[in-house]
Amino acid sequence: MAENKTQVTGASADDFIAAVDHPVRRQDGRRLRVLMAELTGQEPEMWGPTIVGFGRVHYRYATGREGDTAAVGFSPRKASLSLYGLTNAPESAALLGRLGKHKTGAGCLYVTRLADVDEAVLAGLISLGYRYATTVLDSR
Repeated sequence: MAENKTQVTGASADDFIAAVDHPVRRQDGRRLRVLMAELTGQEPEMWGPTIVGFGRVHYRYATGREGDTAAVGFSPRKASLSLYGLTNAPESAALLGRLGKHKTGAGCLYVTRLADVDEAVLAGLISLGYRYATTVLDSR
């Protein structure tokens, strides 16, 4: 079976965030790093070259494919912040309606900048996403 492409690299998440070219993405990345660490109780790990993840979840599909992934995380991409693991819980839909300016797609939440969203709602999504990943998904 093929190995997962996105794995923990051992690189420094703080160094990665500090090297982000776009000043708003860099500032938002620093804020997300602090917020996600506080809410999950986990230190950040680099998953591949561009994803800052918090916590680990082991998954196994019916096909037999299995692996590990971050419970929640983010990547400060050129066009927007990509946030991972925040839309999986069934209860997340209600919070997304109150979040502010965002887009969703393929299991990701996209935010142009943190100033466009309600940080308290975002914190709720992070907590919910982490709890869902580490209790429901990790037990399958």
